Amino acid sequence: MAAPNFSSESVLEALNWRYATKMFDASKKIPVETWSALEQSLVLAPSSFGLEPWKFFVVDDVAIRQKLLEFTWKQSQVLDASHLVVLAIKTGLDETDVDRSMARISEVRGVDLESLQGFSNVVKGFMKGIPDVDSWSTRQVYIALGQLMVSAALLGIDTCPIEGFMPDQYDEILGLPEMGYRSVVVCAAGYRLDEDKYAHLPKVRFPVEDKVQHI
Repeated sequence: MAAPNFSSESVLEALNWRYATKMFDASKKIPVETWSALEQSLVLAPSSFGLEPWKFFVVDDVAIRQKLLEFTWKQSQVLDASHLVVLAIKTGLDETDVDRSMARISEVRGVDLESLQGFSNVVKGFMKGIPDVDSWSTRQVYIALGQLMVSAALLGIDTCPIEGFMPDQYDEILGLPEMGYRSVVVCAAGYRLDEDKYAHLPKVRFPVEDKVQHI
């Protein structure tokens, strides 16, 4: 596979264009092919040991979105965005999940499962030393969120990460506990409205020299 050939300028242009969109155009939908690429960007997100301690729930049902609105402080993005993703962790990650991951490596790379035993032991030993595995998994989810938002920006798709929601209510409405998952963060995706004043404001960041230090 050849290395990608994005220019530095094009990447920075996309990142400067991106902002946390407050107002989406409800009449515009992300094309199927583009959304498929964004779903793949979530699946391709890196995770520690490659365990992928997550699942991404795309809420297509408008009636369900209407219910979620009440528990998202009435933020209109929940209804108006083309797509709404609830990023969730698999609760209580354990050795069974490690075994499943090893089996997948064996399948995809065509290696004997026995040859992965040393790696498996390392991962299981690491997990035994984690005081709160769900907190660890939660931090992993934010890696996937970041990858989704950057990928969207490169494709000209607007996003808005949403932490202002009530996870317990979301979980109940979506039936996540029965599936063994718990919501962590929400991301709306679609197309901005020109009336969104935040789309026209300069991006505020401290200078690079204030935030990046070479040692």
